[in-house]
Amino acid sequence: MKVKAVMFGLLVGTALTGMQFDASAETLRFASQSDALTLDPHAQNEGPTITMAQQIYDPLVIRADDMTVRPGLAVSWEAMEPTVWEFKLREGVSFHDGSAFTAEDAAFSLDRARVPPSDYRNYVSSIEEVSVVDEHTLRITTQAPNPILPQQLTNIVIMSKAWAEEHGVEQTQNYAEGEENHAVRNANGTGAFRLESREPDVRTVLVRNDDYWDRENLPMEVERVVSTPVSSSATRVAALLSGELDLILYPPVQDLRRLEQSSDIAVKNTPENRTIFLGLNQGADDLESDSVEGENPLADKRVREAINLAIDVDAIQRVVMRGQSVPAGSISPTYITGYKESFDERPPHDQERAKELLAEAGYEEGFEIDFACPNDRYNNDEAICQAIVGMLGQVGIDANLNAQTRSLHFQQLQNGELDFYMLGWGVPTFDSEYIFNFLYHTRDGNRGSWNFTGFSSERMDELVEGMAGETDLDARNALLDAAWEIALDDLTYVPLHHEVLNWAMRSNVDIPIRADNSPRFASVTFK
Repeated sequence: MKVKAVMFGLLVGTALTGMQFDASAETLRFASQSDALTLDPHAQNEGPTITMAQQIYDPLVIRADDMTVRPGLAVSWEAMEPTVWEFKLREGVSFHDGSAFTAEDAAFSLDRARVPPSDYRNYVSSIEEVSVVDEHTLRITTQAPNPILPQQLTNIVIMSKAWAEEHGVEQTQNYAEGEENHAVRNANGTGAFRLESREPDVRTVLVRNDDYWDRENLPMEVERVVSTPVSSSATRVAALLSGELDLILYPPVQDLRRLEQSSDIAVKNTPENRTIFLGLNQGADDLESDSVEGENPLADKRVREAINLAIDVDAIQRVVMRGQSVPAGSISPTYITGYKESFDERPPHDQERAKELLAEAGYEEGFEIDFACPNDRYNNDEAICQAIVGMLGQVGIDANLNAQTRSLHFQQLQNGELDFYMLGWGVPTFDSEYIFNFLYHTRDGNRGSWNFTGFSSERMDELVEGMAGETDLDARNALLDAAWEIALDDLTYVPLHHEVLNWAMRSNVDIPIRADNSPRFASVTFK
């Protein structure tokens, strides 16, 4: 462990030293606590990965900095029939290799994204067929009417079909199995930046695409981006204060006041479109990761309720998060369609009642269970998990914490190896259907791809499939309400809090803060 720590420190030091030589008025030196998991744009539906992909690639429909929807590679879209959408595509757009963007590329990319092992297939599970009408017209037929299809396309970026075929990447990387392909470390998009070099977990360099189709509508002042993952919060802050970095995400909450008081630093914050919660495998007959033989304690709702009551989210907000979180009563971010304030009403912290529930479930003496947590993905993720371990221990649940880098955490999660785990969830469509589609629908290949809890309900599945095709607003809201009633009653996930988002930057740098925590470097301006 000491050797690994020294090696990591050397890598970080080397990367930051390299940044000093790159520094100029047009270079943006950026650091977050973690890197993109891959450059294959359809392999991992995960925040830092999406952030990197959308510098290089474009979707048909863009989620702007203020979270409104605007034209991207599609200039317009229209529902021609209840199940048929037609997209008029932008002319005169080129990929970074100089080839022209056409409807063939868009059709190829949507088809690539909607089949396994793509991690984006739930976005487009309603699509039945994608057809090319002409060079700049695309027609999408859905299995049922889908009123939110344009919103679902905001994170599906477009690849060059010819480039993919040339390099043998017609199919998405299988990330869960550790597969490598050409698209993992190389890229050819239509976006505001081209990929210059890629060293995973060390340094990624982007250069401005001076032929970018949307250049007139964006500042485009950044000529070069040097992106370096720095997992140490203290190192990120020190590098920002010393001038080695220009913009950092996830400044540690304990340093916010110091950063805000510095005349050389600006801090921006906003409520994030993301909720942090715990997942529990309730579907297995027996768990390999617990001390209980022949049964699954998490399958008993009383045990899930006990875990919820044992965790003092107010204390986590106050002590661990220093006020930079909002306690949650559900896993629904506050921004989305279907959210109600009542969702965040949660029972008060009650250790005695938690012990009673465990006893009623037959676990008066408690039990042990492995608890998996990332240590470089969410704000203070490992510290939150450490606090939870102590709280659960007070009611008799001995949680054996395994905090590790998010690449391993998510790989194990997607391989079905984790029974009790932390997860954060943002909603890029800003609609409850996205949550139910990914996290509550029975896993069936196209839906439920992040439902690792074993939760399965025929009624929930009916509601999810119904809301995906319901165009009557009142009827659709009724479906959302019914689905939330089931979700809240089952306590499939134990909610913790909604994240509060902070970005810190040098005072000569300005960038609009986005509720999805995904900066767009083309929007940066220098003062």
